[in-house]
Amino acid sequence: MVSFQYFVASSLDGYIATDKDDLAWLLQFDGFDGGQESYDAFIADVGCIVMGGETYAWLREHEPDTWPYPGTPCWVFTRHEHSAPEGANVTFVRGAVGEFVDDLKDDAGGRNIWVVGGGVLAAQFADARLLDELIVSVIPVVLGSGKPLLPMTGPTPPLELTSSRTLGRGIVELRYRFPART
Repeated sequence: MVSFQYFVASSLDGYIATDKDDLAWLLQFDGFDGGQESYDAFIADVGCIVMGGETYAWLREHEPDTWPYPGTPCWVFTRHEHSAPEGANVTFVRGAVGEFVDDLKDDAGGRNIWVVGGGVLAAQFADARLLDELIVSVIPVVLGSGKPLLPMTGPTPPLELTSSRTLGRGIVELRYRFPART
């Protein structure tokens, strides 16, 4: 069964980036013990990627000569005009996330859909009761302010903790399942 998964890193106080989209606080942990293995296991089950326009613009700005997801269909929810890197399978869309569920599942080919970011887009999936799983690596850094992990419009029913594990350098990976859709 295809799952919509939000796989993300968060500061200890619940932010995925600074107010200015700076990720230096996170990038200092590149190469930590267990991190690459966790990502590799996760990405092996991903058949389609979904991201917001700001995340897409950040990737293009910080990795202008490469596309980090070759061979994987990517959908970008945006209100702005963008161009896709040569050879990348990128589709730009506008509208409510629920309008594209069947297309995303088709592109995923029976594998999972990774809601890359940002938090606002993931919250849209969660608010629409489309998000199945939250996989968050809690990084032992306090930012004080920034872009929230999951800025939803209201509280959720309790999520089910399905696993937790300690990775290197004090990082804890938590896996939560959202309540079943009714």
